Amino acid sequence: MPELARTLYDEDQELFRETVRSFIDAEVAPFDEEWEKQGIVDRSLFRKAGAVGLLMFATPEAYDGAGIDDWRFNAILSEEFGRSGYASAGLGLALQNDVVGPYMLDLTDDDQKARWLPGTTSGELIGAIGMTEPDAGSDLSGIATRAVRHGDEYILNGSKTFISNGQNADLVVVAARTSEDKHRGLTLFVVERGMPGFERGQNLDKMGLHGQDTSELRFTDVRVPVANRLGEEGQGFFQLMRNLPQERLSLAVSAVSAAEGVLARTLEYVTERRAFGRPIGSFQHNRFLLAELHSEVDIARIFVDHCVALHARGQLTAAQAAKAKWWCTELQVRVADRCLQLHGGYGYMREQAVSRAFTDARIQTIYGGTTEIMKEIIGRELGL
Repeated sequence: MPELARTLYDEDQELFRETVRSFIDAEVAPFDEEWEKQGIVDRSLFRKAGAVGLLMFATPEAYDGAGIDDWRFNAILSEEFGRSGYASAGLGLALQNDVVGPYMLDLTDDDQKARWLPGTTSGELIGAIGMTEPDAGSDLSGIATRAVRHGDEYILNGSKTFISNGQNADLVVVAARTSEDKHRGLTLFVVERGMPGFERGQNLDKMGLHGQDTSELRFTDVRVPVANRLGEEGQGFFQLMRNLPQERLSLAVSAVSAAEGVLARTLEYVTERRAFGRPIGSFQHNRFLLAELHSEVDIARIFVDHCVALHARGQLTAAQAAKAKWWCTELQVRVADRCLQLHGGYGYMREQAVSRAFTDARIQTIYGGTTEIMKEIIGRELGL
C-alpha cells in the first residue's frame, strides 16, 4: 500500500521507530499467541520495554528517565504496535505511558516521584487507572467508591471493573469520593500491590484483546496513607478531565494505525487470492471498496497527525481529541469488518490476523469514552 508522505517526525524519531519495530519483532511476536491463550501479557514485557527506553519518556533524569517531554515518541510506539496487530501488548504499554504516566509525572510530589517514577520507567512497576465501576462508566459523577479520612490515612471501600492491566498492576490510581460535591467530591489515590483489603477479581473473559488482563478490583477497608494521595483532596474530577484528551488521542493513534495495518495485509491477500481465474482484488466492487477504505484511512491519518502535533505543543483541545477518538475508532471497526469480508471464510478463522483485528477493534469505540460521549463533548463545544 503506498505510504502517505508525512512531516510530523524528525530523523531521531524515525530512528526510534526502528527501535520499536525491532523490539516488537524480538520481544512480542514470538510470545504473543501464548499471551493470548494465557489471558495476560508476561510482566517481563514491561521490564524489557523499560530496558530499551520505551516507557515513560518524560521521566526526568534524576529519576532514571530520559527526560524527553515530546509526546511524538509516545505516538510512534502506539503507531507501531497498532500496525503490527499485537494490540494486547501495545495497549498495556500505552496505558503505562499515556494514561498512568501523566498522573505519575504531573501530580506527584518529590517523595512520590522518588518512590514510583524509577519503577514505572524501568517497567518494574506496572500501573493502572481505577475509574470505571459496575454502576459508573463515562459519567464520573456516578463514582461510588468512597475514601474517608482518619488521621494520616484514608479508609477506602468500593469496587472497580473493566480495569486494564488489572492483574499485573502494582500501582492503581483510584478515583474515590471524599464528599458529595459533584465536581469537588472526587480525590485520586495510589493503591499499591499488597495493601490489606485490596483484592483482584477474575481476569475478565473478553470478546477481543485476550492477552490484555482486564479485571475487577475490590477495596475493603483499605488503609491508604495520605502520602499516597495525588494532589489536594477534591481535585480528582479536574485531574481526570485534564488527562482524558491525551488518553483519547492515544486511542485514535492506535486506531488509525491498526486500520492501516489490517488494510495493508488485506491488499496483499486480495492480490494473491484468486477466484474465477483472477485476483479477487481486481473485481470492481472489491477494487472500489479498497479505494474507499484507503482514502478514508489517509484522511484520518492527516487529521490525527495534526492532533499529535498540537498535543506536542500543548495546544490540543478536549473537543479535538474527541473528534479524533470517535472518528478513528469507528473507522478502525469498519475497516476491520470490510477486510474480514474480503477474506471470506478464512477471515472467520481465529488463526487469521484479520479475525483478531476485527475482535480487537470492537472495544475501541467504547473504552476511553464511548462514541456517543465523544459526540456530546463536540456538541457542547458547538454551543448546543
